[in-house]
Amino acid sequence: MPELPEVETVCRGLALKLLGRRLVHVEQRRANLRFPFPADFASRLAGRRVEAIRRRAKYIVIDLDDGQILLVHLGMSGSMVVNEKRPALLDRHDHVVFDIDDGTCVRFNDARRFGMMDLVAAADFAGHKLIRGLGLEPLDPAFDGKALAAMLKGRKTAVKLAIMDQRLVVGVGNIYASEALHRAGISPKRQAGTVQGERAAKLAAAIKQVLKDAIKAGGSSLRDYVQANGELGYFQHRWKVYDREGEPCRICGGPIRRLTQGGRSTFYCPTDQR
Repeated sequence: MPELPEVETVCRGLALKLLGRRLVHVEQRRANLRFPFPADFASRLAGRRVEAIRRRAKYIVIDLDDGQILLVHLGMSGSMVVNEKRPALLDRHDHVVFDIDDGTCVRFNDARRFGMMDLVAAADFAGHKLIRGLGLEPLDPAFDGKALAAMLKGRKTAVKLAIMDQRLVVGVGNIYASEALHRAGISPKRQAGTVQGERAAKLAAAIKQVLKDAIKAGGSSLRDYVQANGELGYFQHRWKVYDREGEPCRICGGPIRRLTQGGRSTFYCPTDQR
């Protein structure tokens, strides 16, 4: 599933092409994705101008000129790709097509259909069922060592699982949790509540930096993720531990290990991470 850097990269790519543009026509090609589309979805979008494109957690948030918000989640395999003109033949997994007033189009393609789209009144956005329980943005200036220590205080779960808890801090998925913990020299097995003081400061800084580095690289492409221009991200070539089981650590040379936490694979260096 795309994590924060991938979604941020898509938002920035869409913004380059769509800000100030009008959606002249919207084609909804099926009744549902993960959830049913809202009533009159296509007609409510047609004619609207895009005022802003931003991200909240792993959601794409598109502000429209009539006070509506188009809320998008890419799911496991979704993409939003800008084409210079509408393709003559659409892919069978192109479930929504947005025709733009400059002749370009945006295709929402989702082979597994785990993505979603909703229309929300701007006044109701903060209380939306998918938004209201979300935690702090890790790229927000308010996210620092003190904030992270307060979140983790008293928690007995493993720190890797804690920093992936979207109720605490958003967008840090499996890849970037492993990478950030390695950069901070903290074992993913360490009890979350023990990450205080200097450890918390190092981890908060590592989370911020790994996310910024990944955004700069266009995110990580595994199976389905592409940027809004259709290109792959390349941060996967810079992973220090993720998906490198048995390979040498780039700091100490010892073997990278893998363990399972919360049903997901965790990669770490047992020598450098304590």
